[in-house]
Amino acid sequence: MERQDVIILGGGLVGLTLGIALARHQISAAVIDPADPDRTLDAGFDGRASAVASAPWRMLQAIGVGALLEGKGCPIQSIKVQDGLSPEALMFEPSADDGALGHMFENRDLRRALDSAARAAEGLTLLRPSRPVDVQRDLDGVRVTLADGQVVTGSLLIGAEGRQSPSREAAGISVARWSYEHVAMIASIAHEKPHGGVAHEIFYPAGPFAILPLIDGQEGEHRSALVWTVDKKQAPAMLGLPDRAYQAEAEKRMGGILGQVRMISPRSSFPLGFHHAARITDTRFALVGDAAHGIHPIAGQGVNLGYRDVAALTEVLVEGMRLGLDPGDAQLLARYQRWRSLDSFMVAASTDGLTRLFGIPGRTARTVRRIGLGAVQRLGPLKGRFMSEARGETGALPRLLQGLAI
Repeated sequence: MERQDVIILGGGLVGLTLGIALARHQISAAVIDPADPDRTLDAGFDGRASAVASAPWRMLQAIGVGALLEGKGCPIQSIKVQDGLSPEALMFEPSADDGALGHMFENRDLRRALDSAARAAEGLTLLRPSRPVDVQRDLDGVRVTLADGQVVTGSLLIGAEGRQSPSREAAGISVARWSYEHVAMIASIAHEKPHGGVAHEIFYPAGPFAILPLIDGQEGEHRSALVWTVDKKQAPAMLGLPDRAYQAEAEKRMGGILGQVRMISPRSSFPLGFHHAARITDTRFALVGDAAHGIHPIAGQGVNLGYRDVAALTEVLVEGMRLGLDPGDAQLLARYQRWRSLDSFMVAASTDGLTRLFGIPGRTARTVRRIGLGAVQRLGPLKGRFMSEARGETGALPRLLQGLAI
């Protein structure tokens, strides 16, 4: 195989998007992933869905993925934040000119669209399922040996394998991490009343309860995705409830806003934690997505942080290579490090702070939170800052997040 400009380890939502974005800008890339795409793409609806903020959505449109998702996403028209079922709420509603705050997609639809775009992208090599058994990096380049004996060489290695990134560990990059001692339970529901495109974030002492709007089902039923945070000790009992009891508990936490509900997907769960890499580059190496940072799903920014990484790294590489620099050049990696470090840390720190603030029990803490929500609702500049964060539009915006080719 001829030498690649970039080798990407990990073909999930972020890794595959990076490969497509690079190929669209005439940068050759190989994506290596151990999962069999036929198996993952054939899977039925597992209840998992992702909020793609408006800026990353513009990037997906710019690289040709958006067209494959038309009609599959539910626009998020507004976000309602409440402390419990308190009437004091914070409403984020964009003006008519700004369009939706983002779109909710079933993860399987995102995977299928990315897979189709990746297979059609000229200059993108897909090695799936393939497992790297040896990875060498030095000043001259990168060499990856696969389990079948094939050798892939390139100029830059990208770690996009997720939270437990082997390439990050091999690079000796230290990670700050802690557990929230909570579990996120994920499922999708059909419900009696339409959601109106409103995403709800209801904070309880045990953790946030998010209701995220999905497009109506094939039978016309109204649907939403739930991300329900519970104490780790209570999780086994909650996950073991029969569907009817689980539905009743969900309705109670929703305060009846969507009427009667019923489960339409399997339930799944994952432990919640925070991690942030001390640096995101090394010799001919860069991290993107969950390999670089993992945050609480409180604000739905997980995959969007990864998409911001993709947009920034693509711009850095495209501009550098136009100047005749090698994609693994230390100057380019230093620029990527500077660009992404502060933004990703600020988002991570703010979501962590929100999680802790809303988790403090007691009447006094609850009063302070409700006063705070009311203040943000009334203060235009502060509310605007939160809106920009929800859209993924803070910091120096890469061109792709503006919907522009580089």
